[in-house]
Amino acid sequence: MYSKIIGTGSYLPSKALTNYDLEKIVDTSHDWIFSRSGIVQRHIAAEGELTSDLAMYASRKAIEAAGISVDEIDLVIVATTSPDHLFPSTACVLQDKLGIKNRGPAFDIQAVCGGFIYALNTADMYIRAGQSKVVLVVGAEVLSRMLDWNDRTTCVLFGDGAGAVVLRASDTPGIVASKLHADGSHRDMLKAEGNIRNGEIDGDPFIKMDGQAVFKFAVKVLSEVVEEVLEENNLSGSDISWLVPHQANIRIIEATAKKLGLGMDNVVVTVANHGNTSAASIPLALDAAVRDGRVKAGQNILLEAVGGGFTWGAVLIKW
Repeated sequence: MYSKIIGTGSYLPSKALTNYDLEKIVDTSHDWIFSRSGIVQRHIAAEGELTSDLAMYASRKAIEAAGISVDEIDLVIVATTSPDHLFPSTACVLQDKLGIKNRGPAFDIQAVCGGFIYALNTADMYIRAGQSKVVLVVGAEVLSRMLDWNDRTTCVLFGDGAGAVVLRASDTPGIVASKLHADGSHRDMLKAEGNIRNGEIDGDPFIKMDGQAVFKFAVKVLSEVVEEVLEENNLSGSDISWLVPHQANIRIIEATAKKLGLGMDNVVVTVANHGNTSAASIPLALDAAVRDGRVKAGQNILLEAVGGGFTWGAVLIKW
């Protein structure tokens, strides 16, 4: 039994915040941001627009592309670091907003930028075990509400958005292999330490990052996990049609591709227009490549991500 992606969808809030817009509110410049990250703009959720709203719009597009009814979905998984509430889960809220009435399970996964890879792997395990037949997997974030807009090292990097895929059980290959890792000893490199105590925020709720340390760690573990997946399946970089990486930083993407011997012509890159949308970045990029025709049947597609925790992983798909 395999898990096959039968539909993709994405959503970006209408407001685009460019580097030139940021020059007016924080001590930075377009050239400084672009040279270090490759980002030109990012999208910002409107006032009152929730993570579940972004997830709903992306999910509707994926469901339409899959050609299924909502009640065929028997599991909903949402990867997010910026949920609507402490509880209920964003997945439960999304299930209701989509009108899914079959009482199938729904839950969130929190692995920050690695969240979509973790969620996809989890969905695959449910299908392989025969527990689910059709799964909706979503990465959705409203990270703009976790940013200190006076901190130029972080506020220029992140954006809001959502991407979704529909998986269905299949007897032909889809997700071929997955590999997940975590190492909590590196948690201080990228964190948001705020928590709720007696109804108030205790600690710093904003994203903090040691950019240089994250860069070095990310390049190392991403190339390692990709090589791990390829070796276990007797493949090399030349067998990969498309690398769809987490869209954090163009330099990380380029360095990882180079280590794998892949040209940038074989890498899906959306970071310039989306910024780092955490768990939403891979499904956003995948949907773009599917809808413009780059991703075709029979191709080997490799997804990979690294995020705070630290978490990282890769998924190999036969499209």
